[in-house]
Amino acid sequence: MTFEGQIDEILPDGRFGVVLENGHRVIVYTAGRMRRFRIRSVVGDAVRVEMTPYDLSKGRLVYRERGGGPVPPSQRKRRGL
Repeated sequence: MTFEGQIDEILPDGRFGVVLENGHRVIVYTAGRMRRFRIRSVVGDAVRVEMTPYDLSKGRLVYRERGGGPVPPSQRKRRGL
């Protein structure tokens, strides 16, 4: 099952607290591809979470929506020089 949500807490070992669109809060871990390509997630990012119907309190973070969270200083545009 796949749900949309938003990160509200960063936990140790690549885990996150996520509030789903239906209001439930789950603990998710970073999927292998996200670890492999070092995709960073911060509080406030919109994410997609996969869950099993057998344990609805845990899940796997499989996708981070683009455009969420703060922009790193190296990617900010410089104005008026």
